[in-house]
Amino acid sequence: MPFYSFLFHSTFRCSDIDDMKKPVTNLKINSKKAVCLGEFEAEKNAEDYVSSPELLRMVEQEDKQILPHEESVETINLGTEERKQEVKIRTSISESTRHNLIALLREYKDVFAWSYQVMPGLDEDLVEVKKQFNAGFLQASTYPEWVANIVPVPKKDGKVRMCVDYRDLNRVSPKDNFPLPHIDTLVDNTAKHSLFSFMDGFLGYNQIKMAPEDIEKTTFITIWGTFCYKVMPFGLKNARATYQRAMVALFHDMMHKEIEVYVDDMIAKSRGEEEHVVNLKKLFDRLRKFQLKLNPAKCTFGATSGKLLGFIVSERGIEVDPDKIKAIQELPPPRTQKEVRGFLGRLNYIARFIAQLTNQCDPIFRLL
Repeated sequence: MPFYSFLFHSTFRCSDIDDMKKPVTNLKINSKKAVCLGEFEAEKNAEDYVSSPELLRMVEQEDKQILPHEESVETINLGTEERKQEVKIRTSISESTRHNLIALLREYKDVFAWSYQVMPGLDEDLVEVKKQFNAGFLQASTYPEWVANIVPVPKKDGKVRMCVDYRDLNRVSPKDNFPLPHIDTLVDNTAKHSLFSFMDGFLGYNQIKMAPEDIEKTTFITIWGTFCYKVMPFGLKNARATYQRAMVALFHDMMHKEIEVYVDDMIAKSRGEEEHVVNLKKLFDRLRKFQLKLNPAKCTFGATSGKLLGFIVSERGIEVDPDKIKAIQELPPPRTQKEVRGFLGRLNYIARFIAQLTNQCDPIFRLL
């Protein structure tokens, strides 16, 4: 399976179909009318947006958290003062491990995709569009058979994610049943280790190229014309399964041993500091070999605990994420069968921590 190597260029090219080859120097576009693929602060309530339930579910899945838990970290600059390339490591690791870890990160800084510079005079709301054109993710589409719209999807943090609504294409696409890791298995395999490094793939799905015969099917509409993806976009119903299959193919011999992989999230784990540096080196070698890139802004190295899909994992074992408990406690009393099922679903997620849950919930089951 081919993978995309990211190359960013400083010239922003016009997205008009008739002028795709002409560099634009003084681009002025009304950002309130522009169609962008980034995230914006929500100016309306969530109910003001019309999005498909499928897209809402996809965005919620993307927001599932895998990150360090209450760690004190320091920022290390692997670049220069003029061109900073920053990563985060835990502050309380031993001096020798800190030295070895920083040396390793410097040696393998090519496995990170560093943040792009905002073009002077370019509205920041348009940077995501500029990035996708410059990275070679998009091409003009002429006479497409499939065309999708861009829609705003509200996120829990109050921002809005602009997504391509592929519901028509998804409706006729056969489902890829390649399994994602079972959450309980993932959590069990990660717990009881003393050190963790949490990493996130840079524009994860976009690191996989679309099959040439399927590129035109990803066409979407903008105010400048119609465009399609040369790389796998967010919004396709089989994107997560495709990405997970690729990760299993590339890292199967390391999974459940040195690392765990959940779609575009990666966790390196170890029972000691020296072992951790060795495991990271092995992982970085593999990333370099296949030209996969990490997002340095979402990576933390050398943590002692982490939030993992609603649980806290550490050397002590597994604990429930307090935020999950708080969310259940703050739920209003369910008034419909649908709300009762939703409440039971939340309890079932943490069932391993509740003794005799079935017996305790029997009065609630009788309501269904």
